[in-house]
Amino acid sequence: MHALDTMRALASTGEVIHVEPGDSIFRSGESGDCMFGLLDGTVELTWNGESGLETIHAGDVFGAGALVTHDHCRYGNARAVTPCRLLVMNREKFLFAVQESPMFAIELLGSIDQRLRDLKDCIRN
Repeated sequence: MHALDTMRALASTGEVIHVEPGDSIFRSGESGDCMFGLLDGTVELTWNGESGLETIHAGDVFGAGALVTHDHCRYGNARAVTPCRLLVMNREKFLFAVQESPMFAIELLGSIDQRLRDLKDCIRN
């Protein structure tokens, strides 16, 4: 099971949003109060003035830092590359998921770890 599967299980209809190519999902410096699960599409994350770049694909989750840090400001920018369907999880639902399904936290950490490993491999090549 993946973190996105748990997010789907807890989601209600209003928590799915559609984003068009080129639209911003969040910007560096903005206050963050939710994380995202990418149901369909491709998202580009950039940071450090565009010198950092990561591509998020369907099945990935991103923006979790906003839920584990109080008064969180986004570190980077997220922009839709293709039409996207995103599942939005707020802090209340996140805390419920961690409490009721501790494996969710492990799945989320695994997802973040895999993204960091992929990013490291990409930078190295």
